[in-house]
Amino acid sequence: MESQASMAPAPRALPYYVAFSQLLGLTVVAMTGAWLGLYRGGIAWESALQFNVHPLCMVIGLVFLQGDALLVYRVFRNEAKRTTKILHGLLHVFAFIIALVGLVAVFDYHRKKGYPDLYSLHSWCGILVFVLYLVQWLVGFSFFLFPGASFSLRIRYRPQHVFFGAAIFLLSVGAALLGLKEALLFKLGTEYSMFEPEGVLANVLGLLLAGFAVAVLYILTRSDWKRPPQAEEQALSMDFKTLTEGDSPSSQ
Repeated sequence: MESQASMAPAPRALPYYVAFSQLLGLTVVAMTGAWLGLYRGGIAWESALQFNVHPLCMVIGLVFLQGDALLVYRVFRNEAKRTTKILHGLLHVFAFIIALVGLVAVFDYHRKKGYPDLYSLHSWCGILVFVLYLVQWLVGFSFFLFPGASFSLRIRYRPQHVFFGAAIFLLSVGAALLGLKEALLFKLGTEYSMFEPEGVLANVLGLLLAGFAVAVLYILTRSDWKRPPQAEEQALSMDFKTLTEGDSPSSQ
């Protein structure tokens, strides 16, 4: 009875916004695949199509899966905190591995073709995002999943973790938009301004990428949609406040 009473119902509009964000995200992944299949010849590792592995993996990993990892604490509101943490961390691991495959693909393709690396704004932003993403995951694991981290350190670091998580997600979407524009200009050149079908499709894809980012950030920034603290979390928070401020639970 107590566990049922402690379960907070999800806000009425939240499931609809989450479903809308997933519809946008899946459409982005599908449209990326359609763009590569219709206008770039498809995907293969041991051929000239190896480059196409890069945009697909980056969209799946650093956009779609990263966005879903950020939404875990809004969707799973009444599950055990540790279970939710593990799911949050695993989604980030999957996103990182898929993005790593995409990164290896583009560097290997450049090496085979003799193209220079890391000269464009897109590549600089992409590498920055990848490094920040790895650092964010390692620090998050050290603070929130590693058994040695104290509760006080977790409390102090959590606002920074939340902020940088959202910031890296935005940077990821920005890097994807830069890469999309770069790919169009390299292939279409001046024909891009002639409303070529590939350019129109890619422009729609860019709008959907931005829409997915906006939907995820809107869900994250709604304070009334935050995961409600569970009983054990409230007890730990009260104990920490008592130790640091000298308050007693009965005085609250």
